[in-house]
Amino acid sequence: MKPPGYGEDQPRLADDRRAVVMVVLDGLGDRALPELGGRTPSEAAATPNLDEFARRGASGWHLPFGWGAAPSSEVAHWAMFGYSAVPFPGRTVLEALGAGFDVPLETAMTFACLRTSRAVDGQLFVTGRTRRDPRDLADAEELYDELDPLFSTFGAQVRRLGRGEAIALFPAFTNGAVTDSDPFFEDFHPWLKVLPVHDQAARFAAHLNELLLTTRQLLEGSSVNLRRAADGRPPLDVLTTKWSGHRSGIPSFRTLAGVAGGAVTNSRLYRGLCALLGLAEINPPTLENLTMDMRSRLEAAETLIADGARFVHVHTKATDEAGHTKDPWAKVVALEAIDTALSSLLELSRHAVVIVTGDHATPSRSGVLHTSDPTPFVICGPDTRPDPVEAFGESAAAAGWINRIRADEILPLAFSEANRPVFLGHRATARPTLALPDSPEAMPLVPGALRG
Repeated sequence: MKPPGYGEDQPRLADDRRAVVMVVLDGLGDRALPELGGRTPSEAAATPNLDEFARRGASGWHLPFGWGAAPSSEVAHWAMFGYSAVPFPGRTVLEALGAGFDVPLETAMTFACLRTSRAVDGQLFVTGRTRRDPRDLADAEELYDELDPLFSTFGAQVRRLGRGEAIALFPAFTNGAVTDSDPFFEDFHPWLKVLPVHDQAARFAAHLNELLLTTRQLLEGSSVNLRRAADGRPPLDVLTTKWSGHRSGIPSFRTLAGVAGGAVTNSRLYRGLCALLGLAEINPPTLENLTMDMRSRLEAAETLIADGARFVHVHTKATDEAGHTKDPWAKVVALEAIDTALSSLLELSRHAVVIVTGDHATPSRSGVLHTSDPTPFVICGPDTRPDPVEAFGESAAAAGWINRIRADEILPLAFSEANRPVFLGHRATARPTLALPDSPEAMPLVPGALRG
């Protein structure tokens, strides 16, 4: 305890601000499944470290956007990082930045992919994509070579990503807020017409539709696809687009949150988030052994904290990938392997505030991709008051003191637990921050410096 300052009768505050680490097990939430005895994978898995973490912390349900809406990872993370009030630029912006491409401001862009198809009653249904084998990969590159003159005619600057995927920029258009032509749900919807989401994107939507229809004609007559058909392989005869958008001025994470941030990444998407938001990044290789992989990620988080990050995001895709197999036991196995590496969380939570949750639910059964089913949420730090929850999982977490938490509430809660709550009524920065800012602008002591 520091003594009172001159003329004060209250002791000065000790600096016990702490870092926040958010461990996101992608697609963690699930449904109660008959194969698991009416339990979710989180409830069925043997997770002694997560159970102990729950006993020491406070639990609840993470419902990113409330009941009903099924968020994608990028939209959920946008809100989890505190950006819910900032318009989302579109995932293509993140994918492009994550691939190392320059992304100019106010330039419409989209994510394109070569797909296979079949025509039914005057509609085109997407049936597949480029395989990872050498012949398919070579065919996709050759098809893009054939399409290049057409792209140029339509003013598209195309950056290839491999496996028939590409980023397409359209400098003549400033607003990329249009819908997907990719149906996503291939058994439910056909190839879709692109529609403007914003009035200012109407011209871009019409332009993109014309490009896609012209591309379809070229692909149908391509010698590459004729050869594929002769070989008994389906033609890559349609180009789909999705995640369209444009980059606008977006505040850095330090500006928005008030503290420096970092992330332990594992894909283009999260590398792109780092590039867009100014987060320090460590991108360790993804290891097949999930225990070793998570250990390396937690070690990287400690490195980021030592280097000055006061918020660190640690992400693994393994739980989501297991859920998408539609084999519930695959998710159980993944959770058990990850849990073995999480013993270090208990030690980490002695000097930092640690969160474990997911960004959405990926059911291990049924025909849906993501759902709004609740995801377990646990927070634990040196000053966290434990609640009565004794285990990790949806049913146990339902009784936790955190109750129901939305994505945009996570960081304010975490920064409060970390002794960094933003003090409403005190204005240290021009715009509100999520945490008590670390480095507000100081008044210069040199006369005349402000006029420079």
